[in-house]
Amino acid sequence: MNSQAFYQGASFLTSASSIANGPPDEGMEVAFAGRSNAGKSSAINALCHQKALARTSRTPGRTQLINYFALDEARKLVDLPGYGYAKVAASVKNAWQASLSEYLEVRASLCGVVLLMDVRHPLKEYDRHMLDWCARRELPVCVLLTKADKLKRGPGLNVLRAVEKELQALPVESEAILFSALKHSGISEAYRVLDRWFGRDGDATRDA
Repeated sequence: MNSQAFYQGASFLTSASSIANGPPDEGMEVAFAGRSNAGKSSAINALCHQKALARTSRTPGRTQLINYFALDEARKLVDLPGYGYAKVAASVKNAWQASLSEYLEVRASLCGVVLLMDVRHPLKEYDRHMLDWCARRELPVCVLLTKADKLKRGPGLNVLRAVEKELQALPVESEAILFSALKHSGISEAYRVLDRWFGRDGDATRDA
């Protein structure tokens, strides 16, 4: 099955406020993480060629649960709560940040992290913390520089090179991709990463 068809078959599995309420910790999961309003849900929808698989909002911080999407019986995509700025009560924010930390620390089936950064505002403090965490857990990380359509190609490539330079210092597999959910750019590159992490790179013919 080619990559587009495989990811297009994604279906919503469940939402959970903590890993204790989520699906069994088995198989393989790739988590999508990033600052609030970085475009996680939009990226998942674009990669899966579905308009409303993951809920999107113009309001930062709307993803307050861990959302699981099944690709097949063994593989899942996971939309994590956004970190950083969010216009919600402090108690609510602290609760979902705790669930995010718990998931990242102990989830054994986690096999890679897609870290989303707005191409206009990359490598903020929270992003660097996430990169350090991936290095400590020895997890591969792929940075999607989202909303790439907001910059011209030259400035976008300059940001890409700057992020790639920073990633070179990490002792784990890492790469960066210019990505636009609106223009569907960077999807084929993202498929190559996901297929490799999911062990599909030997049998997947990739279509953007």
